[in-house]
Amino acid sequence: MISYFSLATAIFMFVFVTSALAFTLKSQYTTFNVHTFSVQEAKAVKNKTPSSALHQAPSSNDGNTIIRTSSSSQSNPASPGCINYNPSTRTITVSCSSPTSLTDIDNKLKDTTVLAKQSPNGIWYLRANVVIAKGATFNIDSTDTRWLKISSEQAIAVASRHTSALPFNIDVHGSLKINSVKITSWDPTTNNYAITNGSREAVPTGTKGATTNGYIIHFGAPRAFIKIEHDATGATDIANSEIAYLGYESGSTSAVGSGGLNYYGANGSVIRGNNIHDLYFGFYSSGVSGFIIENNQIYHNANYGVDPHTGTHDMIIRKNKVHDNGAQGIICSLNCYNILIEDNQLYRNGQAAIMFSRNMSNSIARNNIISNEVDGILVSQSVNNRIYNNTISNSQYGINVIFGSSANTFFSNVIKNCLHGIYSQATSNNGNNTFYNNQLINSPSASGVQNNQPSFDIAKSQGVKGHNPPRHH
Repeated sequence: MISYFSLATAIFMFVFVTSALAFTLKSQYTTFNVHTFSVQEAKAVKNKTPSSALHQAPSSNDGNTIIRTSSSSQSNPASPGCINYNPSTRTITVSCSSPTSLTDIDNKLKDTTVLAKQSPNGIWYLRANVVIAKGATFNIDSTDTRWLKISSEQAIAVASRHTSALPFNIDVHGSLKINSVKITSWDPTTNNYAITNGSREAVPTGTKGATTNGYIIHFGAPRAFIKIEHDATGATDIANSEIAYLGYESGSTSAVGSGGLNYYGANGSVIRGNNIHDLYFGFYSSGVSGFIIENNQIYHNANYGVDPHTGTHDMIIRKNKVHDNGAQGIICSLNCYNILIEDNQLYRNGQAAIMFSRNMSNSIARNNIISNEVDGILVSQSVNNRIYNNTISNSQYGINVIFGSSANTFFSNVIKNCLHGIYSQATSNNGNNTFYNNQLINSPSASGVQNNQPSFDIAKSQGVKGHNPPRHH
């Protein structure tokens, strides 16, 4: 017969062993959790962010989601109602509150006659306009895109009917982000890039059929372009991409925005690390500010390489290679100010490497390497600028100052092997321009230079011939 003492002892031992075992298991569980505490969770704790937020998908305002066709693309919610297509104008309008992509459009439309994915690795063929509405953001990036080809077929059909409708284009009222992709026009009749042959012929002002600023327009075959509107609500940034074979001569390029890559808004945009080539205009802007254009290669564009225009200000253009463009490499024209042009390489452009034009003011060109140009640096009708520490070689004119430019300072430039080192057009009322410490090597100087400071090295006139000034645009 078991005594009460023995029973009590057995119960006590059972409770003791059970508690010890539970404690051991708890200790092991706790130790396991500590060892698997992730780096992401540690950062979340440090930043007082719940770890669940690191894996939470972004949500749209209405909670609807478009399922994406590409397994490599991250989920990007967008309301089905914020992507709309008008078949009569062949226009896709994107008004989504969250960032949207070509895959989102494809998922919504499911129409390969409008947008077709031609290969799994991200080659898209667009046969429509895309309008990015105010407040919307559209991404064209390596998440789902390698190459976007924009058809010129509508433009070809329109041209055959002699109407004035525009070719397919991307029209930005919101924000556009382009990163690590290729964007071009495409001609389905040749199965190749669309080619345009338009041009502007400079003629004396008043010539019959000429524009008010002295051009005969030779219209080009229409092809796709990108236009950022005055009312754009965000930046259009372009990085690490190839932008090519866009834009054409429409007769009013600055109004239509058909030059290829035209910015009329989107202050603070950054264009960095791109190849921009075979456009009608390489880059054009009007009235924008806060831009950075750097580390790009800009070449083989029919007219200008970089063309900030009409009140553009507070812009940095640096560390670009600008070459083999049809007209000026970099030209700032018509009331541009606070422009910094530095550390660029420019060569073999059709006219000046760098031009300050029509009341460009309070701007700087420095540390640029220039060769094989008509004019290395041309200053026309512009005031209060500084040009220094540039190296200019093997050009017709090193520095050329014309048309009443005044109060500009030129110093510490090296000019070598140029037909004319420095030319200042005295007959055009140049006044108060200052030249000093410029080094001329095998480059005879020109006439009319005024207000030379001590240590200047500009010789007297040495048989310099007249220079036909470039046409302003």
